[in-house]
Amino acid sequence: MKRKNFDEKFLWWSLIINLIVVFTIICRKPPIKDWLLVYLFNALTNGIIDSFLSAYKIVKYPVRFFPKVFKTHILFDFLIYPTFTILYNQMTKNDKLFTIFYKLFYFTIPMFLVEFWAVKRTGLIKWNKGWKWYHTLMGVTLKSFSTRLFIGGVRKIEKKQEMRMFRD
Repeated sequence: MKRKNFDEKFLWWSLIINLIVVFTIICRKPPIKDWLLVYLFNALTNGIIDSFLSAYKIVKYPVRFFPKVFKTHILFDFLIYPTFTILYNQMTKNDKLFTIFYKLFYFTIPMFLVEFWAVKRTGLIKWNKGWKWYHTLMGVTLKSFSTRLFIGGVRKIEKKQEMRMFRD
Protein backbone atom coordinates (compact mmCIF):
# COMPACT_ATOMS: atom_id res chain seq x y z
CA MET A 1 0.00 0.00 0.00
CA LYS A 2 2.87 2.35 0.84
CA ARG A 3 4.43 1.80 -2.58
CA LYS A 4 1.15 2.49 -4.38
CA ASN A 5 0.76 5.80 -2.50
CA PHE A 6 4.28 6.79 -3.53
CA ASP A 7 3.60 5.79 -7.13
CA GLU A 8 0.36 7.79 -7.25
CA LYS A 9 1.98 10.88 -5.67
CA PHE A 10 4.85 10.58 -8.11
CA LEU A 11 2.37 10.56 -11.01
CA TRP A 12 0.51 13.61 -9.70
CA TRP A 13 3.69 15.61 -9.13
CA SER A 14 4.92 14.64 -12.60
CA LEU A 15 1.64 15.88 -14.05
CA ILE A 16 1.76 19.21 -12.23
CA ILE A 17 5.38 19.90 -13.12
CA ASN A 18 4.84 18.90 -16.74
CA LEU A 19 1.76 21.09 -17.16
CA ILE A 20 3.68 24.11 -15.89
CA VAL A 21 6.65 23.38 -18.12
CA VAL A 22 4.80 22.41 -21.32
CA PHE A 23 3.14 25.76 -21.93
CA THR A 24 6.30 27.76 -21.31
CA ILE A 25 8.28 25.48 -23.63
CA ILE A 26 5.78 25.58 -26.49
CA CYS A 27 5.58 29.36 -26.38
CA ARG A 28 9.31 29.87 -25.78
CA LYS A 29 10.54 30.00 -29.35
CA PRO A 30 8.74 30.62 -32.62
CA PRO A 31 7.40 29.06 -34.80
CA ILE A 32 4.67 27.85 -32.45
CA LYS A 33 2.91 25.91 -35.24
CA ASP A 34 5.98 23.67 -35.60
CA TRP A 35 6.02 22.90 -31.88
CA LEU A 36 2.30 22.19 -31.81
CA LEU A 37 2.69 19.90 -34.83
CA VAL A 38 5.62 18.08 -33.16
CA TYR A 39 3.61 17.75 -29.95
CA LEU A 40 0.52 16.38 -31.68
CA PHE A 41 2.46 14.03 -33.98
CA ASN A 42 4.45 12.66 -31.05
CA ALA A 43 1.41 12.27 -28.77
CA LEU A 44 -0.63 10.53 -31.48
CA THR A 45 2.10 8.06 -32.41
CA ASN A 46 2.89 7.43 -28.72
CA GLY A 47 -0.74 6.54 -28.12
CA ILE A 48 -0.81 4.15 -31.07
CA ILE A 49 2.45 2.41 -30.19
CA ASP A 50 1.69 2.17 -26.47
CA SER A 51 -1.82 0.85 -27.16
CA PHE A 52 -0.27 -1.92 -29.23
CA LEU A 53 2.31 -2.75 -26.53
CA SER A 54 -0.36 -2.71 -23.81
CA ALA A 55 -2.87 -4.77 -25.81
CA TYR A 56 -0.30 -7.53 -26.30
CA LYS A 57 0.75 -7.24 -22.64
CA ILE A 58 4.35 -6.51 -23.56
CA VAL A 59 4.36 -3.49 -21.26
CA LYS A 60 1.95 -2.99 -18.35
CA TYR A 61 1.17 0.07 -16.24
CA PRO A 62 -0.29 -1.13 -12.93
CA VAL A 63 -0.55 2.42 -11.55
CA ARG A 64 -1.84 4.98 -14.04
CA PHE A 65 -4.36 7.76 -14.50
CA PHE A 66 -7.90 6.64 -15.42
CA PRO A 67 -7.16 2.91 -15.19
CA LYS A 68 -10.71 1.93 -16.17
CA VAL A 69 -10.48 3.90 -19.41
CA PHE A 70 -6.83 3.61 -20.48
CA LYS A 71 -4.41 0.69 -20.41
CA THR A 72 -1.57 3.02 -21.44
CA HIS A 73 0.42 5.55 -19.44
CA ILE A 74 -1.35 8.68 -20.65
CA LEU A 75 0.83 11.03 -18.59
CA PHE A 76 3.99 9.88 -20.36
CA ASP A 77 2.42 9.31 -23.79
CA PHE A 78 0.50 12.56 -24.08
CA LEU A 79 2.39 15.02 -21.86
CA ILE A 80 5.90 14.14 -20.69
CA TYR A 81 7.40 12.56 -23.81
CA PRO A 82 5.88 15.09 -26.26
CA THR A 83 7.25 17.91 -24.07
CA PHE A 84 10.75 16.47 -24.23
CA THR A 85 10.34 16.07 -27.98
CA ILE A 86 9.52 19.76 -28.35
CA LEU A 87 12.64 20.68 -26.37
CA TYR A 88 14.75 18.39 -28.53
CA ASN A 89 13.32 19.83 -31.73
CA GLN A 90 13.88 23.39 -30.50
CA MET A 91 17.51 22.57 -29.71
CA THR A 92 18.12 21.00 -33.12
CA LYS A 93 16.04 23.27 -35.36
CA ASN A 94 19.00 24.52 -37.43
CA ASP A 95 21.41 21.60 -36.95
CA LYS A 96 22.84 19.17 -39.48
CA LEU A 97 21.93 15.47 -39.45
CA PHE A 98 24.91 14.25 -37.38
CA THR A 99 24.37 16.93 -34.73
CA ILE A 100 20.65 16.18 -34.64
CA PHE A 101 21.43 12.52 -33.98
CA TYR A 102 24.01 12.95 -31.21
CA LYS A 103 21.93 15.61 -29.40
CA LEU A 104 19.13 13.06 -29.35
CA PHE A 105 20.98 11.10 -26.67
CA TYR A 106 20.85 14.10 -24.29
CA PHE A 107 17.11 13.43 -24.13
CA THR A 108 16.67 9.72 -24.69
CA ILE A 109 19.23 8.49 -22.16
CA PRO A 110 17.75 10.44 -19.21
CA MET A 111 14.21 9.36 -20.22
CA PHE A 112 15.38 5.77 -20.45
CA LEU A 113 17.11 5.96 -17.05
CA VAL A 114 13.90 7.27 -15.44
CA GLU A 115 11.90 4.46 -17.02
CA PHE A 116 14.49 1.88 -15.97
CA TRP A 117 14.32 3.25 -12.41
CA ALA A 118 10.50 3.11 -12.54
CA VAL A 119 10.60 -0.53 -13.66
CA LYS A 120 13.07 -1.58 -10.96
CA ARG A 121 11.98 0.59 -8.02
CA THR A 122 8.28 1.38 -8.44
CA GLY A 123 5.10 -0.32 -9.51
CA LEU A 124 4.49 2.12 -12.36
CA ILE A 125 5.78 -0.02 -15.23
CA LYS A 126 6.21 -3.76 -15.79
CA TRP A 127 8.05 -5.23 -18.78
CA ASN A 128 6.85 -8.64 -19.98
CA LYS A 129 7.32 -11.11 -22.87
CA GLY A 130 11.01 -10.60 -23.45
CA TRP A 131 10.96 -6.79 -23.34
CA LYS A 132 14.41 -5.61 -22.27
CA TRP A 133 16.01 -2.28 -21.47
CA TYR A 134 17.54 -1.99 -24.94
CA HIS A 135 14.10 -2.24 -26.58
CA THR A 136 13.05 0.85 -24.65
CA LEU A 137 16.25 2.76 -25.41
CA MET A 138 16.15 1.91 -29.13
CA GLY A 139 12.42 2.57 -29.36
CA VAL A 140 12.57 6.01 -27.74
CA THR A 141 15.65 6.94 -29.78
CA LEU A 142 14.13 5.88 -33.12
CA LYS A 143 10.77 7.42 -32.28
CA SER A 144 12.33 10.77 -31.32
CA PHE A 145 14.55 10.77 -34.40
CA SER A 146 11.62 9.97 -36.69
CA THR A 147 9.61 12.83 -35.17
CA ARG A 148 12.55 15.18 -35.83
CA LEU A 149 12.80 13.95 -39.42
CA PHE A 150 9.04 14.43 -39.82
CA ILE A 151 9.13 18.10 -38.78
CA GLY A 152 12.26 18.64 -40.89
CA GLY A 153 10.39 17.28 -43.90
CA VAL A 154 7.39 19.50 -43.18
CA ARG A 155 9.68 22.55 -43.03
CA LYS A 156 11.26 21.67 -46.39
CA ILE A 157 7.85 21.29 -48.03
CA GLU A 158 6.74 24.58 -46.51
CA LYS A 159 9.83 26.39 -47.86
CA LYS A 160 9.24 24.99 -51.36
CA GLN A 161 5.61 26.09 -51.26
CA GLU A 162 6.61 29.58 -50.12
CA MET A 163 9.17 29.82 -52.93
CA ARG A 164 6.48 28.84 -55.49
CA MET A 165 4.09 31.43 -54.10
CA PHE A 166 6.66 34.21 -54.44
CA ARG A 167 7.52 33.16 -58.02
CA ASP A 168 3.91 33.08 -59.14
